[in-house]
Amino acid sequence: MNHAEPDRARRPEVSTRLLVHALVREDGTVDAGELYAVAGLLGMTDQQVRLCLKRLVAEGRFVQDGRGRRAVLRAVADPATGGLAPDADHVRHAHRQDLGLAPWDGTWHLFAFAVPEARRTARDALRETLLHLGAAPVQGGLYVSANPIADLVEGQARHLGVLDTVTFLTSTDLRVGEVSDPLRLAAAIWPLDEIAARHERLAAFAETVAGRLARGADLSGAEKLTSAVELAAEFSRAMTPDPLLPPELLPRPWPGSRARRLTRECWTALRTPSAAGLRLFRLYDDPVHSPDGQRDGRRDGR
Repeated sequence: MNHAEPDRARRPEVSTRLLVHALVREDGTVDAGELYAVAGLLGMTDQQVRLCLKRLVAEGRFVQDGRGRRAVLRAVADPATGGLAPDADHVRHAHRQDLGLAPWDGTWHLFAFAVPEARRTARDALRETLLHLGAAPVQGGLYVSANPIADLVEGQARHLGVLDTVTFLTSTDLRVGEVSDPLRLAAAIWPLDEIAARHERLAAFAETVAGRLARGADLSGAEKLTSAVELAAEFSRAMTPDPLLPPELLPRPWPGSRARRLTRECWTALRTPSAAGLRLFRLYDDPVHSPDGQRDGRRDGR
C-alpha cells in the first residue's frame, strides 16, 4: 500500500467557516491561536481567517474576546458544526448497520405529496427533507425510503403546514416497471456508484492518515488536528447525503463499512489530550460504542 503524502489538490477541501466550527470545544469556545495554526497548515492566510471571523461575529454566531492569535471565540447559541457533521442519529444508525444490528424487515416506506404551486417554498423544503433523510424519487411527487422515517417526515410536514397534502404508505411489494427484486430496485433508484465513490475517497484519505501515523511520523499537535479536521470534512462529504440503505440492499463488499472502520481507527490515533475536548471528536466518534450509544442500545432491547 502506498502511503505517499498526497499532493494538495487531492486533500479534502476545508472552508475557513467549516474550520472554525470544527474547532469548537465542548464549552463552546474556539482558541484563536489553534485556529490560525491549523488554518496555516491548510493553506489559508491570516486575512482569510480574520474576514471569516468578522462575518461570523456579524452574523451573531460568535462573540470575540481579545484580538489576533490570543483571542477566544465564544458561541452565542448552538454553534452546530457549520455543515461539518451529519446528524448524530444518522451516524449512529450507520454504525449499527455495520455491526449487523439494524437488519432490514423488507418494508418500503413511501411518501407522496402534491403541494400547490402557491406554496412552492414549503414544497421545496419538504422535498429537501426527504432527500436529506435518504428517500429518493420514484416518479413525480412519490418518494421511497428503505428506513422508517415517517415520523420525521410528518414532523417536518406539520411544521411547514402541508401535512394534509402528504400521503404515507408502507409496502413489502414494490415494483417499478418490471423490476421488483429489492437489490435491483435499490440500484435503479439510488445513485449507488456515486455514493460508493465518496466512501472510497474517504477510505483512501483515512489510509493515508493512518499510514502517516503508523510510520511514526513526528507530527505536532496542530498537524494531527489538521488531519482530524480534513478527515471530518471528508467523512461529512461521504455521509451527507447517504441514504444508509440496509446491507441487504447493497452490493458486497460495500465501501461504506470499511471507510467508517478506517475513520474510527484514525480518531483513536488523532485524539491527543489537547484535542480531546473538541466537539468534532464526539460528533464523529463511534456512537454505538460510546456511553450514549450504549444507553440507546439498552432502550431498544438490543
